[in-house]
Amino acid sequence: TGALGLVLGHPFDTVKVRLQTQTTYRGIVDCMVKIYRHESLLGFFKGMSFPIASIAVVNSVLFGVYSNTLLVLTATSHQERRAQPPSYTHIFLAGCTGGFLQAYCLAPFDLIKVRLQNQTEPMAQPGSPPPHYRGPVHCAASIFREEGYRGLFRGAWALMLRDTPTMGIYFITYEGLCRQYTPEGQNPSSATVLVAGGFAGIASWVAATPLDVIKSRMQMDGLRRRVYQGVLDCMVSSVRQEGLGVFFRGVTINSARAFPVNAVTFLSYEYLLRWWG
Repeated sequence: TGALGLVLGHPFDTVKVRLQTQTTYRGIVDCMVKIYRHESLLGFFKGMSFPIASIAVVNSVLFGVYSNTLLVLTATSHQERRAQPPSYTHIFLAGCTGGFLQAYCLAPFDLIKVRLQNQTEPMAQPGSPPPHYRGPVHCAASIFREEGYRGLFRGAWALMLRDTPTMGIYFITYEGLCRQYTPEGQNPSSATVLVAGGFAGIASWVAATPLDVIKSRMQMDGLRRRVYQGVLDCMVSSVRQEGLGVFFRGVTINSARAFPVNAVTFLSYEYLLRWWG
């Protein structure tokens, strides 16, 4: 289900990354039209193979760490959790822990995805110059060769700063909405899980977008020459050049994508927990 959500959401993600890192587009529609015109439908799916390969690992790290951290903090299993719901503080801390570790696993995959999504060349056409990266493996090898091992973790600090608090917000929103609309001691219905998961996705992405913009810019930095000294420098120079609005680039498309993807993610998470439980 994670992979299905990813395939559905990837075209939106590509548009979001372009809007955050390139200034040649006037907005979402303009960006979509230009990608389609220059790169065909395939342009929207650039850089998708690595996230698909890593989605199972990344999701299992996030949800596994979250569940186990809650277990440690509350000493109650998932089955007992309906009768004795954990406090929101515990949920937030468990979510932050999951987000922090997820970011570490995700960093190189995310970097490669962003670099491939930013290639505006059409897919191989006779006579046209080849793109800088020929695919995910070639991209990983090129970064390693040109920028060293640390190059693969470019933007990792921004990714950690993005995911640590926002995953706390993600799980608090989900649990809060489930509790609101579920009779005490019962499991939430599938409809409740879908709606709560969708809104949790939107809440976490709205909170994440400012650092998401910085992360994407840091990941593109170093491709030709280093522009930013670090996360703070990237924030300051982005605001200086483009105003505070720069922090909300891609927020609309992030939210639109977040609802269906996270609704499906939480539904599969709940089913797996009941199945294992």
